Amino acid sequence: MAQGTRVKQRGTVLMGSAGGMLVVAGGLAAAYHAVSTRSVAGAATRPAVTQKEGSRVTSSGKALAAYLATPIAISLGGKPAITTKTFAELGVEVDPEEVGRGGAADTAQDIASLAKKGSIPVRIDRDKAAKALGDLKQHFDMAALDAFLDLEAHEIHADAPGKAIDLWASMGHIEAAAREGFSTVELATVEVPARVTKTGIGIDEISQVMGHYVTHFSVADRDRNFNLKLAASKINGTVLKPQEEWSFNQHVGERSEKEGYKIAHVITAGEMVDGLAGGTCQISTTLFGAAFFAGLDIPKTTNHSRPSTYTPLGFDSTVVWPDTDLVIKNPYDFPVALAYRVANGEAVVEVLGKQRPFDKITFAREILEETPFNTEERIDEEMPDGLTSLDQGGFDGYKMTRYRRFFVGKKQVREQKWTVNYKPVTEYVRRGTNKDLNAKAPPVKELHGPKPPGNVGDKFEMSQ
Repeated sequence: MAQGTRVKQRGTVLMGSAGGMLVVAGGLAAAYHAVSTRSVAGAATRPAVTQKEGSRVTSSGKALAAYLATPIAISLGGKPAITTKTFAELGVEVDPEEVGRGGAADTAQDIASLAKKGSIPVRIDRDKAAKALGDLKQHFDMAALDAFLDLEAHEIHADAPGKAIDLWASMGHIEAAAREGFSTVELATVEVPARVTKTGIGIDEISQVMGHYVTHFSVADRDRNFNLKLAASKINGTVLKPQEEWSFNQHVGERSEKEGYKIAHVITAGEMVDGLAGGTCQISTTLFGAAFFAGLDIPKTTNHSRPSTYTPLGFDSTVVWPDTDLVIKNPYDFPVALAYRVANGEAVVEVLGKQRPFDKITFAREILEETPFNTEERIDEEMPDGLTSLDQGGFDGYKMTRYRRFFVGKKQVREQKWTVNYKPVTEYVRRGTNKDLNAKAPPVKELHGPKPPGNVGDKFEMSQ
């Protein structure tokens, strides 16, 4: 991912009423050098302000204290003042080594005169200044904005750098402003790069829906719905670079209890049972449909062991961790993004990118063979004798050819075909054998055998 470069910006210092605009001699580096090299050995080694010169020293201290207590404006980035602080609050203090060297500092007029020479006898306490500037950072630092895909609006929002107060450089600005009597000080700032840049996202256009697909589910099955949303969340926002292959199992990962998946209906050996991560195959099937109509390559796909109720016969793709996978590939010379939404009984996938080079892509199927299903009886010793119930409806087996046809205008320019097989699904009937007249039937969920999805010779197609 491209990293933004850190760019330090030197703020300008504006002169107040004490004097005209002055440029700090030597720039920020010299100011900081002055702060770093000045003696900070402690109060015991610093010359104290005494009554050596009588009332003049006393008045000088009062004048400087009053100067340091005067509010000044604080600005950032050349913008209007963000707040006011006194020099004292910013860590500026009287420098006893400098008092009297550049001239008298007994009155405000004296201090104004010293300001013109940039020699007001003050210095900065770095510890106090760091604390004051740290407080300002908490309120006025601006975080960078990361680039992101607005998948619903089909837009890409660019990144924007943030801005942060540069503590150490700002100390030089503050001390220079205090020595020259400025009424405004502009703090130094540093640019903070975004963690995610538009370049780093890897795609520059998602304005076109190249292909989409929708499947439906019952909102009443909360655990299955939870699994749908969890798996879809791991796909939403995925970007496929040109010629990149993408694996469902590698990207979504293991569907385990540790990963948060719940028990719901799954198909195992052709039978609908409760199992962990039930519903994941609807997520893979919906993605398969969108990839199919977007014209993405599909190097690996496996249909279910029995037809699915939420998609047409022959248009499904099952996944089982870790071996049964759905693999898609971006064949285009531009990247594409996957947008996945699961809500209100719908699973919706869109493949977003540039204009699709085909005017129409068609799914077609033709049933070649049909194999009737068998019926098996399950004995239940607790059910009253002669009572029966349908545990699972049977499905006939099918062999068919699936086609994908690509059109430019009305002309077919390409065709792909697959052989798709569904094994017959056994019907299970439960029969009671308990001859006790007081035997009560346990609660049984009524299931009804599905209608046959098709007959030999049937053809079906849909296009986008």
